[in-house]
Amino acid sequence: MDKLKMHSPNLTAANIDKLAELFPNCVTEARDESGRLKRAIDFDQLRQELSDHIVDGPQERYQLNWPGKREALLTANAPIAKTLRPCREESVDFDTTQNLFIEGDNLDALKLLQETYLGKVKMIYIDPPYNTGRDFIYEDDFSEGVRDFLRRSNQTDDKGIRLVANTQANGRFHSDWLTMMYSRLRLCLNLLADDGAIFISIDDNEIQNLRCVCDEVFGSANFIANVIWHKMDSPKNSARHLSEDHDYILLYAKNAELWRPRLLPRSEKMVDRYQNPDNDPRGPWLLGDLAARNYYSKGMYAITTPRGKVIDGPPAGSYWRISKEKFDELAADNRIWWGQSGDNRPGIKKFLSEVKDGVVPQTYWSWKDVGSTRNAKQELSKLMEASSGDELFITPKPVKLIERMLDIATAPRESAVVLDFFAGSGSTAHAVLVKNAIDGGNRRWISIQIPETTENGSTISDLCQERIRRAGRTICAGEKHEQWNEDVGFRVLKVDTSNLNDIHYTPDAVTQDQLFAQTDNIRADRSDEDLLFQVLLDWGVDLSLPIRREEVAGKSVLFVDDNALAACFDKQGGVDEEFVKELAKRQPLRVVFRDAGFKSDSVKINVEQIFKLLSPSTDVKCI
Repeated sequence: MDKLKMHSPNLTAANIDKLAELFPNCVTEARDESGRLKRAIDFDQLRQELSDHIVDGPQERYQLNWPGKREALLTANAPIAKTLRPCREESVDFDTTQNLFIEGDNLDALKLLQETYLGKVKMIYIDPPYNTGRDFIYEDDFSEGVRDFLRRSNQTDDKGIRLVANTQANGRFHSDWLTMMYSRLRLCLNLLADDGAIFISIDDNEIQNLRCVCDEVFGSANFIANVIWHKMDSPKNSARHLSEDHDYILLYAKNAELWRPRLLPRSEKMVDRYQNPDNDPRGPWLLGDLAARNYYSKGMYAITTPRGKVIDGPPAGSYWRISKEKFDELAADNRIWWGQSGDNRPGIKKFLSEVKDGVVPQTYWSWKDVGSTRNAKQELSKLMEASSGDELFITPKPVKLIERMLDIATAPRESAVVLDFFAGSGSTAHAVLVKNAIDGGNRRWISIQIPETTENGSTISDLCQERIRRAGRTICAGEKHEQWNEDVGFRVLKVDTSNLNDIHYTPDAVTQDQLFAQTDNIRADRSDEDLLFQVLLDWGVDLSLPIRREEVAGKSVLFVDDNALAACFDKQGGVDEEFVKELAKRQPLRVVFRDAGFKSDSVKINVEQIFKLLSPSTDVKCI
C-alpha cells in the first residue's frame, strides 16, 4: 500500500521532469552533499539547445539581477514538511463555508497550496509591503541547502515570526525586498488559472523593480496595464517635495491571449449623458465626432447640410472617419445629427440601446469612483468601532478599489477563486463578500496573513479575521441579491509543523527502551481532522469541501464531499477486515488509513485486495 508523502511538492524535481521531456539529452547525474547519485540538468548542454550558435560561456544580456536571486529561486522550489491545521473555534460556519483564512508565513502557505489549487485561481490581489523603510518584510533563510531546509522546516520554529524592519541603512535594501517578492510571485504563478490575472499595489519606491520582476515571472507579453490609483482626496500639505497623490496597480495576466477584461457597468452619470433631443424612436443617444486624426483615403469629401450649407471637408489635420457612401447611408437612416439649427458640422448618433453593456476599463482610477486612503481608514474604523485616534491598520485599501478589480477579472456565477496572500486588514475578503451580495455571485476567497504582533498585543491576523466576521454580519443585515448564497463564513487553517514525528536517530543509535516510542509515526497532539487536512493537501483535494463524521462498523470515519474521500485514523489497532469490507461497500473515490491502525499485518496486506474486489476504482493509501 502506497504512503502519502506528507510534504509540499518538490518543484525542482518537477521542473527537471519537464525539461527531461523537452530535452532528454540534457539530463545527467550528479552527486548530492551525501555522495549519493541524483538526477540533474547539464546546464551547458541546455544553453546550447536554446542557442542558434556555439555557446562558449556567460554572455552579457538584458536581465534584472540582485544578490539573493538564485537563493530565492532555490527556496521557492524547495519542499517543506509542514501542514495546515484546522481551527474550528476561530472559524465561521466551518462545515458549510467555501472560504479559507490561512494564518502563517505566506511562503509556506503558497507551497502547501501548490497541488490543491494548481491552475484554479481566477484572480490574485496583493498589497505587499511597499519597502518604505518603515514597514516589514519577510526574512527568509537562504543560508542552507534543500536537505537542511527540509529537515529544519519539520521542527518547531524557535525563532518566532520571521519579520524584520527593512530600513534604508540596510546595504541590501532593494535586494532583500526583491528576494522576498520573487519567491512568492514564482509560487503564485502556478496557482493562476490560464485565464486568470494578478493585481499588485505598489508605490514609487519599488515600481521599477517590481515591473522587471513581474516581466520575468509572468512574461513581458502578459503585461496588461499599470493602473494609476488617485488615492488622495486632498493634497498632503506636509509633503517635503510634492504631494504623492497616487499609487500604482500592476496588472498581469497568466496568458494575455486568453485573458480579457470584463466591461465595467455604466455609472448613472455616464447614462445621463445620453439624450434624445429629436425624439428618435430608438431612444437616447450620444453624439460622436465624425472627424478623426488618423489618415483615411476615403475621408476627404464635401458635405451639404439639410439647409443647403456646403462644408468643404473635415477640420484641418483630420479626416472623415467613414466613406461618402457610408455617410449617405447613415444620413438616410437618421443617424446623422446636424444640430438644432440643421447647419452644424455633422456628428454620428450612438444609441444607448445599441452600445455594449458596459465600458472598457481605463488605466486611471479616481478616488471618487473607487475610494481613497481616507475612505479606507474610515470604513475600517467604523466597522471595528474604533475609538477616536486609534489607528488599527496603517494602509488599508478601500473595498470599492478591490470591487473594481473583481468587476474586471471575475464573473458573478463562475465560482471564481480569489486569492490574497498579503491579507492585511482583510479588504479583499470584505470586497468579495460585498460583490457577491450585490450580484448574487459565487466567488470564493482565500486570505493568507502572518500573525504579526501589533502594539496592543493582538495580531494583524486577529484584526483581519474580526473585520471579516463583522463585515459578514453587516452585509447579511442589509439589502442583498435574491440568488446570493449568503456564505460569509471562513475556515481558519494554520501553518504548522508536519503531523509526522521527527526522526532524529539512525538505526544504530536507537536503544531498546526507545523502540516503543517509535511505533507511532504521528505526533501525539494531532487530531484526526489535523491528519485529514494534511491528506487533503497531499492528495490535492479542495480544502473547502464539506466534511462529515460517521460511524461505520463502530469506527469513526471522516467523509469529504460525501464519497470524494473517506479517512479512518483509528490508532488502537481496531481496523479489521469486517470494517474494511463495510467501508469498501461505500465505494469512495479515495480512502486513507493510519499505518498503525490495522489490527494485524495480514489485515493491512488484504486491504487493497478487498477494495479491488468491492470498489476497484478506489485509490487506497495510508499515513
